[in-house]
Formats: sequence, structure tokens, C-alpha cells
Amino acid sequence: MPGLYFEDFSEGQGFDHALSRTVTESDNITFSLMTLNPQPLHIDRHFAENTEWGQPLFNSLMTLAIMIGMSVSDTTLGTTIGNLGMTEVRFPKPVFHGDTLRARTRVIAKRESKSRPDAGLVEFEHECLNQKGEIVATCRRMAFMRKQPALA
Repeated sequence: MPGLYFEDFSEGQGFDHALSRTVTESDNITFSLMTLNPQPLHIDRHFAENTEWGQPLFNSLMTLAIMIGMSVSDTTLGTTIGNLGMTEVRFPKPVFHGDTLRARTRVIAKRESKSRPDAGLVEFEHECLNQKGEIVATCRRMAFMRKQPALA
């Protein structure tokens, strides 16, 4: 399914994304090491067992990436010019190996671009939930979106 154009979005519009993903120990270790994050809380089971969590925490930046990624096919696939920023990123509950994540998105605001007549800005609020329905991550994201092509 292609993404939506600027005109297709409306404030308050919501999306419950169909994709879900169970995260694994291998995902966590690979992502942490690929991003040069040697935090033992992510990559050292014995270390993590002696923390308040009792087990490794899933890397929050990968949780963020999964949450945004799950939204792409319903919102911005092939129609975004680029992300302009993310704000209010929060991780209210931890994610652990074996958790299954899903996401939902709401359009917070939209406005015409002041510099590009062929584009507009759409602000999304993303939420990531675990298999228990608990919110494990949230963020706001500003996307620079294409307008529908002019008919020839």
C-alpha cells in the first residue's frame, strides 16, 4: 500500500498499524553493537540479572525505530520528502526480549509548507504497545510530505 499524500491527512486521524514484531535477544545485541552502544544492560545477561530489571532491557532506540517503521506503510511510504524531527520521545515501560510490539499513530497537526508549494508538514504522534497493551514508547514526529501530483 502506498503512503498518503499531504492532502490525504486530517487532524485527529488515527491508524492502528497491522504489523507487529516480537523482539529477540539477537535483535538487541546486534543493534546495540552495530550502533557502538556497549551498555551491559543491553548486551550482558549476567550484568542485567543483577539490576532492578533482572534481565536485559531491549535497546530503546531500536524500539523507537520499530515504532516508526511500523507506521510507514500506512502513512509515508513513497510520499515523504523527509523527517524534520522527533520530539517528546518517551519510554514509559521497559521492553524485554520476547515482547511483541505493535504501533498506532494519530495526526496531531498539518500545515502547508511556506517554502514549497508542492509539500506540506504533517505532525504525527506515535505510540508503541507491548503484548499486554501497555504503552512502551511514544514520540511526536514532523514529516515533510509531498502533495498529490498535478494532473497533466
